[in-house]
Amino acid sequence: MSQKNTIQENIHDLPSLFQDALQLLKSLIAIPSFSKEEAATADCIQDFFHQHHVECNRLKNNIWSKNVHFDPAKPTILLNSHHDTVRPNKGYTLDPFESIEKEGKLYGLGSNDAGGCLVSLIATYLYFYDKKGLAYNLIFVASAEEEISGTDGIELVLKHLPKIDFGIVGEPTLLDMAIAERGLLVLDVVATGTSGHAARGEGENAIYTLLPALEWFQNYQFEKVSDLLGPVKMTVTVIETENKQHNVVPSICKMVVDVRVNELYSFEEILEIIASHVTIGVKPRSLRMRSSGIALDHVLVKAGLDLGKSYYGSPTTSDKALMPFPTLKMGPGDSARSHTADEFIFTQEIETGIQTYIQLLENIFSYE
Repeated sequence: MSQKNTIQENIHDLPSLFQDALQLLKSLIAIPSFSKEEAATADCIQDFFHQHHVECNRLKNNIWSKNVHFDPAKPTILLNSHHDTVRPNKGYTLDPFESIEKEGKLYGLGSNDAGGCLVSLIATYLYFYDKKGLAYNLIFVASAEEEISGTDGIELVLKHLPKIDFGIVGEPTLLDMAIAERGLLVLDVVATGTSGHAARGEGENAIYTLLPALEWFQNYQFEKVSDLLGPVKMTVTVIETENKQHNVVPSICKMVVDVRVNELYSFEEILEIIASHVTIGVKPRSLRMRSSGIALDHVLVKAGLDLGKSYYGSPTTSDKALMPFPTLKMGPGDSARSHTADEFIFTQEIETGIQTYIQLLENIFSYE
């Protein structure tokens, strides 16, 4: 039997997978799962796997599993999405923890970001879990702390997994392919001077020392402009001094710079360019949330193109930034609905998401 025929010959499995996925999402919505507080949703996902006779492992609030016929000699694909949510905003008119299904929509906190993606990938993983003769291994991870880029989420789990060759990150993209993603670099910039009495003109004003750097961050344009993500963007978001008295010349002035990096620069290159122009102290808070991209000729992207999917560069960051291997960000739902009041996902999007993920993997498995 050819692998290309597998989905047609097992099409009767899909309605059941969809119903199981939908019920799981309703259960997850009813459980608060704010970042670092996801123990109960981890329990729920773990119980779901056990009910479906799937072996899984738990690391803190992360759940992971590998397919029955895992073969270390084969390349491995990661299927990942997160089960934590942001806190509901004050604009909610519905109970954020009540799953309400009406007019083709499923309402509830985390339904769109990223519950629909999560349960669609779980259903996809169940579809392939015990199949023999797959060209690739599959590892599934339901990760924690994505919304805060926490260190006890996907970054922790990856240290305990077998080698991953590439992966699919489930985030709401309208099932288009996000092949590039901006990195986030937050800089603390500090200018120093000497305090003194303002009336006597004493001291060296740290605010004035900061001004050339402020002007540079405002006006500098990085040379490489991405076709997918555009230019690197630097925005000064905070300026403050420790001095609160009107008649004292400040000796320290600090500013924070938000830098959104396209896939054409590494963080090290960005920092080197800044250091060549800015003479006062510049310190990055973290180098973790890096920009990323996947080549158009990668098997993952080719498989999506064969399904007629379009591709784009994503302005938002995700766990994709923490993965040191090629990844495609793709999933049901709409990023524009994420973190909004009365969040929802169309149930049809979940059904289509399951079908699309399965077809995407079938395409990959069928390539020579």
